[in-house]
Amino acid sequence: MERAARRQDSLRGLLPRALTPSGHHRRRGPGLRPLHRARRRDAAVSAVREAPLLVSVRGAADTALLQQRLPGCAIREITALATADPELAARAEVLVLRSGHRLDTERLSQWPALRHVIRAGSGLDGIDIDGLAARGISVHRNPEPAAGAVAEWALAALLALARRIPYGHAALLQGRHAKQHCLAPPVSAMRLAIWGAGPVGRACAHALAPHVAEIAFAARPSLPDTLPSRPGNELPAWADAHVVALPLTDENRGWFGTGFLAAARQRHPLLICVGRLGTLDLDACLRALADGRLGGLALDPVEESDLPLWPADALPGPLNLIATPHIGAQRSDVRALLDRWVATTAAGVLAGADRTAR
Repeated sequence: MERAARRQDSLRGLLPRALTPSGHHRRRGPGLRPLHRARRRDAAVSAVREAPLLVSVRGAADTALLQQRLPGCAIREITALATADPELAARAEVLVLRSGHRLDTERLSQWPALRHVIRAGSGLDGIDIDGLAARGISVHRNPEPAAGAVAEWALAALLALARRIPYGHAALLQGRHAKQHCLAPPVSAMRLAIWGAGPVGRACAHALAPHVAEIAFAARPSLPDTLPSRPGNELPAWADAHVVALPLTDENRGWFGTGFLAAARQRHPLLICVGRLGTLDLDACLRALADGRLGGLALDPVEESDLPLWPADALPGPLNLIATPHIGAQRSDVRALLDRWVATTAAGVLAGADRTAR
């Protein structure tokens, strides 16, 4: 017994602090971890790195729902593409976008693993579609659910502008009682032109037709025969109000500018934009509103990058102007439907990728 005790005492200085002579873990020095725990931790980190990565721009999707529906996927949210973490951009397989974000050729090169872009809306301006196609990246979008909500906004804008409500409101805020300047013809006597016959344009026609005298779409070869139409060059002199529901393309960028305003000058029309702001020459339209060539102007698709609409030191008197921060589709039922669609679409494309890998 005494010999065994002396032997243990002689070994104490030679053994690691974490071990007793019997080999049991009784103490651990700082920085030391049991080997089995370190292996579990490394495996967890490896699993996260190997999981498919979905990146969503803030406001484009419900990330809590995505995490619920995609338990095997890493979900990350970013505020903007321009400031995205390069490591996330390098690994992301799925990107969920909303309007107002550019995914051009240069930026696309920063997302080498990208396989799918999900756009919960209709607009594709700012997205390099040809570049995506060349890389074999699929684009998924769903323009239908928001159309009715946007048309509802257009109806509200038409009624407000026609009755000069924004003008009267702005005058009161400036201390002026401008009742005599708010005399207006009835909406029911108006002719309405609609530019664009996609889901939003058609929904606007459906919502606004009961309130006006006549509606005509701008004629195009692709326009269905069932929709009333007139040649586009005739509409400025014909219509009392115009709803612009066009995507932004090279063809129509700034189209509603000096030429359109000159052709429409006899009618002093209302101009309502529910498509893309870039289809308007905004400076020309604001000047026309200020000097009376436009009877009213309503702008929904205003992004943060479009501000300021008017320099503060040059702001004119009261205007018959409505400007909103792209809220046409901001309705709770639409948002919930699109969030579910994004989650279902993401689950589908990732499941397809998993089947392909196997």
